[in-house]
Amino acid sequence: METTLILVKPDGVQRGLIGSVINRFEAKGLQLVGLKMLNAPRELLEKHYAVHSERPFFGSLLEFMSSGPVVALALKGEGAISVARKLIGATNGAEAEAGTIRGDYGMSKSFNMVHGSDSAENAEMELGLWFEDGTLDYELNGLRWVYDPSE
Repeated sequence: METTLILVKPDGVQRGLIGSVINRFEAKGLQLVGLKMLNAPRELLEKHYAVHSERPFFGSLLEFMSSGPVVALALKGEGAISVARKLIGATNGAEAEAGTIRGDYGMSKSFNMVHGSDSAENAEMELGLWFEDGTLDYELNGLRWVYDPSE
């Protein structure tokens, strides 16, 4: 089992898609183990997006991400990182496959509604930033109908 970070970005929040986004992940079988809505402080965003600090879009990215509330999700499951990224779809919503979050709801490369951790290392770092007190550990009884123990 692994845990990944998903952010519903300000455009997803403003468009009223929080529930739809969460539903995609839960319907797939990922367990919600952390959830918070906040106006992300610039310091947090600078740490989260530090890998992009030398890129020309860094300033506009920080401006966009601080333009309104975001929803941070911690999701747990077998292969959670790769499963979540497949559900999210390609960066540019206009080019993302139908059936993905970005493919169904997006038309932009910049306003692409969600962020998902891209590796186990980044998930650990990002979860530490957004869920500094940790995530929940509980048994979700429905998971016995998601994973076949013989696989």
